[in-house]
Amino acid sequence: MSTKVNRRQFLAAAAVAAAQANAALPRQVIDTHTHFYDPRRAGGVPWPNPKDPVLYRPVLPAEYRTMTAKLNITGTIEVEASPLVEDNQWVLDLAAKDPIILGTVGHIEPGKPDFARHLERFAQNPRFFGIRIGTLWGSNVGQDLPAPQYWADLKALHAAGRMIDMVGNGDQILPSVLAISDRIPDLRIVIDHLPFNKPQESARLGELASRKNVFAKVSNVPRQIGDTVPRNAAAYRDLLDPIYAIFGPDRVVYGSNWPVSDKIAPFEVAFRIVEEYFLSKPAGVAEKYFRENAIRAYHLPSK
Repeated sequence: MSTKVNRRQFLAAAAVAAAQANAALPRQVIDTHTHFYDPRRAGGVPWPNPKDPVLYRPVLPAEYRTMTAKLNITGTIEVEASPLVEDNQWVLDLAAKDPIILGTVGHIEPGKPDFARHLERFAQNPRFFGIRIGTLWGSNVGQDLPAPQYWADLKALHAAGRMIDMVGNGDQILPSVLAISDRIPDLRIVIDHLPFNKPQESARLGELASRKNVFAKVSNVPRQIGDTVPRNAAAYRDLLDPIYAIFGPDRVVYGSNWPVSDKIAPFEVAFRIVEEYFLSKPAGVAEKYFRENAIRAYHLPSK
């Protein structure tokens, strides 16, 4: 009899704990980093590689919606996964059909002759939040920055109310982040896939502490450490604590990096790690990380 009572008490306590955990999460989580694509399209896709057994398949909103339903995720920002101009339109068309996609961070290249024309076209759509620049598709942002046209295009992007995501390792992109922030201080910049893989790269982020329009996208957790992929926040605290110390509660944003994250761990496993970490912070911090800061960084509607 006592065993049944204890078991009943245990189950009741577990239910209360689960309810409390869910109550601590924002009512609406915004995932600021996903990729959508369909290799079945005419002409295929430039990424991922057809030999990749995990990624080379249709990756579309219906799967994402089902996978994230119990995690309070109500919207995601698609981040470019193609150098093709018309793939910006393909994603915008996808977003028009499924509101789980709040918008896109696309790909048009500053410094190129047709940048202004492409910006004028896509900026007519409020779901076109900005562009991603860095070390993808064979370009190196550090080599492009001295060109006068590059600066003119970034200023035009800012004048259009758009922002930039930046991607690459710390040694490659941090000098450019600093240069852009110095020259266009009101341009919103989101650094992708933090923490960086090398501690010395993350240490350089300290130079960004006072730059209010530079945000840290924590989307590089989990990862393989040694021979395993730890599934608890404690294993990543030494990597996450410096990011939080530099950017504080108001400039960190959640990104899943799905479906690339599937190569490391299932979506919910990755989500629960950062959930555990940010719920350990003072009240309200998790709400900022999972939702409010994304609204500020990407100028999303608040409702």
